[in-house]
Parts: sequence; structure tokens; C-alpha cells
Amino acid sequence: MQDRRDFLKLVPTIAAIIAGIPALAAANAQSKKIILLRSSWQTVNIGDIAHTPGVLHLLEKYIPDAEVRLWPSGVENGVEELLLRRFPKLIILKTPEEIDKAIKESNFMLHGSGPSLVGRIDLKRWKETTGKPYGVYCITFPGNYAGPGTASVINPIDIELLSNASFVFFRDSVSLDFAKKNGITCPIMEFGPDGAFAVDLRNDAAAISFLKQHNLEEGKFLCCIPHVRFTPYWELPAKKRPVDSLKLERNNLMKEHDNAPLREAIIAVTRQTNMKILICPEVETQVALGKEIWYDKLPEDVKPKVVWRDRYWLTDEAVSTYTRSAGLFALDMHSPIMCIANDIPAIVCRFFEQTTKGYMWNDIGLGDWLFDMDNEDDIKKIVPAVLALAKDPKAAKAKAIKAKQFVQKRQQETMMILKSKMI
Repeated sequence: MQDRRDFLKLVPTIAAIIAGIPALAAANAQSKKIILLRSSWQTVNIGDIAHTPGVLHLLEKYIPDAEVRLWPSGVENGVEELLLRRFPKLIILKTPEEIDKAIKESNFMLHGSGPSLVGRIDLKRWKETTGKPYGVYCITFPGNYAGPGTASVINPIDIELLSNASFVFFRDSVSLDFAKKNGITCPIMEFGPDGAFAVDLRNDAAAISFLKQHNLEEGKFLCCIPHVRFTPYWELPAKKRPVDSLKLERNNLMKEHDNAPLREAIIAVTRQTNMKILICPEVETQVALGKEIWYDKLPEDVKPKVVWRDRYWLTDEAVSTYTRSAGLFALDMHSPIMCIANDIPAIVCRFFEQTTKGYMWNDIGLGDWLFDMDNEDDIKKIVPAVLALAKDPKAAKAKAIKAKQFVQKRQQETMMILKSKMI
């Protein structure tokens, strides 16, 4: 019986030799693994852009022999070029025919990081047409106001897909607990850091040029990012979305409430330390918001020490800028993630409408750098926390490095699980 099994293993190689293909090449072709990565959800948000290069970096590091084919929702606005500069061997699928071929040839489908199970329809297609294994890498679940004391709606498709996955990693522990309590039965469900924690893109030339133009010295400025309760995608012509009057009303109601405490932090830092401030965007809509809600409302003695970035940027330039700062404080999530990924301290201010993703700061040991804008006691602590970071950047950096070390350990562990599940 053993001899028969050994012979069957050699059949593809023997056939290749008969066909004139060298045996070694045939064996290599037989063992090559192909990962179909479903990711790249949009390009108007440097965080959504960052998910993909982060996961690609991890695959490159821990499963270097695998071929990766990216099935994106969008890689326009320079993102395709951004990815290919860093990952020149990456295959980006563009046509239905290319997607069909990749589904047929790939060994494993990996759903990348995201705000929910964004690619559920495509994951369902993979499951039903191939029967091959798949996994979900670091999402928030269900992604619509999940959390203690809140109503959450679960898509029935998600329960089936997640339960039948080889593994599901959740990027915050609240999502993990929610899944366990609401019918998800996948045998491997664990906390896994958002893919953006592994991003290593750079555009140093652009960052250095911008900082020089605005007299920002390395290590002597903090970055900050504004936000509103709902990202107003209707402001972007490319999105072609009608105005959501209910969301707009909520934004207008909470805009000053949420952003004023960070504006006070800007004022305190510039008046009490030698640090300058760079107001910058994570989402394209935040460019104008930064000027409206922060810069234009600053006292005249503060404005000379504050720079407002007047245009959107891509992830590589943003990371190259963050790495030259002393730290960041933000009402958004992924710029802080990219900072910690590069040993830069980062304070996160979250609110209910952002779902539970912010709780990942608790999970990686940075709970005292997480502030809930729906908790008035938390809001009072923001200015002191930002000032402490600005006044003792060395201690803050050590704290960021410790969190990064924990993240890297989990990255390795999650990638080893992926590697073990590929057929």
C-alpha cells in the first residue's frame, strides 16, 4: 500500500517528464501554493488602503513561497502603483475572467482586514463553487454598532461563512466575544491585529519635502486627525452617493462636541511645549474638516505653530510623515495603527458610530491611550494625555514599542495558523 501511495505522488512528475517538462520544475509547480486575497475595499481612506499592504507584508514574511493574487474592490487613484512598487510580484485581478481563473487555481482564499465581513458574497461564491478552505483575517464583527448594551444585526450569511472557515481572527476582543455568543462555531476564533499593523510603505522624499516646506522638524511635532460621527462620503463626487440627511444631522450635532477637546489639546501643546502640530487627514473628507473645525478656530498666537495639510495623501507618504513625528492623536483609527506599527505613540479617541474597532487599543495594552467621546469623564482626560506624550516623548515611545512587540507576536501566531490550513 505504501509503495502504491509513493507511486501516485510521482505520477504528475512522470507525466511532466513525458511531456518534456523537467522533473524539478514539475515538482515545484505541483507544490506551489496560491493565496487569493480578497481585500482593498476603497481608496479614499489611507487606512482602508493600508489593510492590503499590511497583510501582503505578513504573507511575504511568513509564507514567502506562496503566490498571492489580489482580488480588490478598488485600486484606483494611484493605489495600484503604490502596491506594485512595494510588491512587484503581486498579481492584481482586474477582469471577471481573471477572477474566475484565480478562483479555480488558488489553494486558499483569505478575506482581509476590514470593518466587517465586507466580501461575504465573494467568500460565499468561493465556498459553494470550490469547497476549498478559506479564512478571515482580522475584522470587526458584525460591524454595525456591536457592543455591550447595543443592538446588533447579524447577516445570516455571516454565521454560515464564519462557522465554516478554517479560522476567523477578530481585530477587537468585543467582536470576538460577540461572535462566540451569537452562534459562530468556527473551531479557531482568536484576537488578531488589524492587517494595517504590518504596513511598511514609504515615500520619504514626499514627506521630507512637505516637512521642510512647512518648517516641521523631525521629532518636534505631533500629528492630529479630526472626524465626524459618520464619514460624509456624499461629499466625494467619485462615490456618487446622495446626502444622508439623518447622518448629516448627527454629524452637525456632535461635530463640535467631539472635536473641541482635541482642539484644546492642540492649544495646550503649542503653548506649553516646543512641539508644533500637523493637522492631517486619514479620509479625503477630513482635509476640509481639519481647517473648519480646528485651524480656523485656533487663537492667533497658536496658529503659527500649527500646519494644516490642504490635500489628501496616500498611505506611503502618511507613514513616512508619521515616523518623523513625536506622536499622533486622532478621532480615527488606522493612522494610530500605522504609528504603533512604526514605534510612534498614538492616542485614539473613539465614539459609538465607529463600532467596536477602537477597543483593540485595550487588546494591545494601550487602554490608557483610548478615550470614549461618549463618556464625559474620558473626554476630560484627553488634554492631559496628549500633553504627557508631548512632554515625555521618550517614555511614550517605549510604551508604543511594547505594544508593537505584542502585535508582532500575534501576527506570527496567526500566520502560522494560516500556513497550517493551506492545502
